[in-house]
Amino acid sequence: MNQSVLSNRKINLPVYCAILALLVFPACKKLYNLPDAKEYLSKNINYDNKIIEPVIGRWNLHGGFKSDNSSFPLTFEIQNARYGDGRKVTDLFQVKPTYVWTAVYDGKEKSLEEIEAKRKLEDHPLFEVRSSGEFVLWPSSTDELIEPRPTDSTSLAQDTRFFDLKISNTGGSIVLKDFQIRPWRERPYSPSNDINPFTGGVNRDPKAPNDPSRRDYIRPRLDNVIGAKTQKALRSDDDVKDVVVYIRRFEGGNGHSLRFKILNTDSIPMNPAIFNETKWDLLVHGFNRKMTNEHVQYDVAYPIPLTSAGTIYTNGGNARAEIKYSRRGFGGGLTTAMFGLDFKIFRAGDWEIVFHFKKDNPKFEDE
Repeated sequence: MNQSVLSNRKINLPVYCAILALLVFPACKKLYNLPDAKEYLSKNINYDNKIIEPVIGRWNLHGGFKSDNSSFPLTFEIQNARYGDGRKVTDLFQVKPTYVWTAVYDGKEKSLEEIEAKRKLEDHPLFEVRSSGEFVLWPSSTDELIEPRPTDSTSLAQDTRFFDLKISNTGGSIVLKDFQIRPWRERPYSPSNDINPFTGGVNRDPKAPNDPSRRDYIRPRLDNVIGAKTQKALRSDDDVKDVVVYIRRFEGGNGHSLRFKILNTDSIPMNPAIFNETKWDLLVHGFNRKMTNEHVQYDVAYPIPLTSAGTIYTNGGNARAEIKYSRRGFGGGLTTAMFGLDFKIFRAGDWEIVFHFKKDNPKFEDE
């Protein structure tokens, strides 16, 4: 026999065996009614933490799922949602529209319309579990829809929501018992140390928590800001609050605006033009900037920032606003001062960020 033919037969023998296996084995499985291979579901499947403490009105993601090598896909189902006294829990599962992204937001969008074209409203239960095992409380939640934890800071069973979680695949199912969800009331912005997290009212000064006449404030970052009277660097910390910040709503906006305002020690607005080193077009991802002698205002899309993606407007997941000015120091050199805030605003509306020089005004005069 021709040597090349023998060589080809030897080479093709493994291929013939593979084809034979593909034809014979399925037939055997059908003939003898062999069961499908089952997926693996570990009895040790669990979570790092079964107490979920989201803040209402924000995007909250609770992970920590431990599959212990169980086979995916897994199915997750919230069951037996109840209060500690046995009452049925229903408020968590109200279906409301919430924003989801359909394209990537990168901070380079040139208009509100371009931003809105990248997201849409989609109906979701306020609280749900994903196919990954992560729990989500959507930003569409409000204090009116979901009752937050008690204002007196107690943690009684009858005020706590419990639920069980059924996890399954073709290998079987397991039920994890007694998850807790204990939502904090809305705090529509961050930093929010000026808000009492239990009552939603004004938070007291941490240095004098028993003195109702003293309150806490949001503190800005300060760099080289010199007081006009004291000739010293201004401070904002637990002990000294030369400059503080308010994040608050204002009347008369268009429903999606953000305003920056600077007040002097007499609570009179300062002209933003004085802060001559500020990059106003990069202060926030906003549009249609309007500057008056009292404030600077933008049209914006909420929340701020829109996502956790890093952009030229953010720092570490927060929006970053920096207001700067320069003056001549000793020796004639130019020195730049800055005050600013890293912040988030979760609720749409008309908001203003106000920097208040409470104890001393900034020095603008040259040395």
